[in-house]
Amino acid sequence: MESQLQIEQVIKIIQQDLPTLFEQDISYDIYSQDIYFCDPVNKFKGKFNYRIIFWTLRFHAHLFFTQIAFDLHEVSQLAEDKIVAKWTVRGVLRVPWQARLFFNGDSTYKLNPDGLIYEHIDTWDRKPGEILRQFWEKG
Repeated sequence: MESQLQIEQVIKIIQQDLPTLFEQDISYDIYSQDIYFCDPVNKFKGKFNYRIIFWTLRFHAHLFFTQIAFDLHEVSQLAEDKIVAKWTVRGVLRVPWQARLFFNGDSTYKLNPDGLIYEHIDTWDRKPGEILRQFWEKG
């Protein structure tokens, strides 16, 4: 029962954090010190590095985009120790031709017995090169 309440709390924090991750920092209390992160272009371990990736996302969002959004569609519990979030990133690049960025993804989180996320794996619906090609297309 207590473990289910912890998972529900983690889901609630993820639901609050992700939609605003380009504007403000997320809550790091739900992540273990040795969190492992992997997406199609990054792979690392450690909460310090995890904080850096979110800082980098915010920094680049403000630097390269006139508009950017992280649309969170769903967060659900797949197993006793697994949560998945389905999302879309969309934006307008800060270039004269107003190129548009758009891709969908899933974040899969695994929780340790203490109820902390120790693994975060992102998958995207496109390869990184396909996403970068959007930068050159007219919006």
